[in-house]
Amino acid sequence: MPEFHQDTLANGLRVITVPMPHLHAAEMMFFFHVGSRHEAPEVAGVSHFLEHMVFRGNRDYPTGPDLERAFEAIGGYVNAATDIETTCYHSRLHPAHLDKATELFASMLLYPLLRDLDTERRVILEEALEDLNEHGEEINPDTLCARLLWPDHPLGRPPIGSRESIEAMRREDLEAHRARYYTPRNLVAVVAGRVEHADFVAAVERHFGRWQGDCAPPPLPFEAAGVRPGPHSRWVRDSGSQVSLQLAFRAPGRGDAGSLALRVLRRVLSGGGSARLMLRLREELGLTYGVEAQLMQTAETGALAIDLSLAPESLERAVAEVLRLLDDLCAVPVPEEELAGVVRAFLYELEFSCDFTEELAARYGWGATVGNLRTLERERREVAALTPEVLLQTARAIFRPEALCLAVVGPWSEDLKRRVTRLLKGFRS
Repeated sequence: MPEFHQDTLANGLRVITVPMPHLHAAEMMFFFHVGSRHEAPEVAGVSHFLEHMVFRGNRDYPTGPDLERAFEAIGGYVNAATDIETTCYHSRLHPAHLDKATELFASMLLYPLLRDLDTERRVILEEALEDLNEHGEEINPDTLCARLLWPDHPLGRPPIGSRESIEAMRREDLEAHRARYYTPRNLVAVVAGRVEHADFVAAVERHFGRWQGDCAPPPLPFEAAGVRPGPHSRWVRDSGSQVSLQLAFRAPGRGDAGSLALRVLRRVLSGGGSARLMLRLREELGLTYGVEAQLMQTAETGALAIDLSLAPESLERAVAEVLRLLDDLCAVPVPEEELAGVVRAFLYELEFSCDFTEELAARYGWGATVGNLRTLERERREVAALTPEVLLQTARAIFRPEALCLAVVGPWSEDLKRRVTRLLKGFRS
């Protein structure tokens, strides 16, 4: 059985079906290739704002509750998410209601009323306040590091926008953004579950086929050559008993030849309780309850970030230990046995994903949207071919002091800041 089927309608809309005939549910997703990196500064957050407004009723279902009840009637629970590059609308459904689900999404995406803007504005402002302290300062380490990694670029802004841009958002801004980016050529429709590809293509053609639109404009590219070399750090004082930190390295984009090796390297650092970060910082030293490494990649750039929270008096030791672990990865190849265990866990996760409609729908739908559609078979083949030497070269290419950024939020002192800053400057010197 093929992993997926794909067709393109005459209007440019791509349709993907992932057959999972053994299941009793299906997952339907609609991916637009638009996110915060496509936005001008004055309308920062417009993609996220528009995503919210789509749920406030449309031509066929005038209110949000009307729409929710319609999805619930077919076994669904409609939701959405906006990130740096994509906006995704999705719902579970019973396979018997494939056509109805497609109709509901068409009503949402093609005929939104975009009303009650001020009410939704208040909701979004409440969401934005979660990342600010009582002084209105940004305290989300993700955003603080992003501003250091991609200065003066849309990639450095949070998808939600700023308080100022949210308060200034107008209906005209939403309509202009929707006209520019909500086009059939900028959309991928995907369903995973006990469904037939021909049936889904017919349903999408029936409800979206008459829709027309041009290609969406590309985002502003990022040029690392224009960024002042690091290390860079950002320190924000906040009340609490712990400091939260993110230590991040700017990385190549997902199209880079070493992208898969970087994903495996992340698992060497943070693939479970026996991975290097947890083993050293928690099990051996007791410095933190948990530590995690995350990898984010866009078309041309990315970041590998390490996050943890701990007592202020443990911060210097923790940063020193993390930098030492990274230095080790640049000096000594990962042992064959350790790599074999990481690869085995990687392959298990690929296999486990075949039991979850939302995971496979996201894999192929998102992949097609951003031009990075990777099959399970390709991933199995490529990860099995990785060697310790490849990981060593990848670590040396990524963990460079000039690409290093640190964000710290919490009750830190100036003396602590000076000592940690010295550690950063001494990394791989």
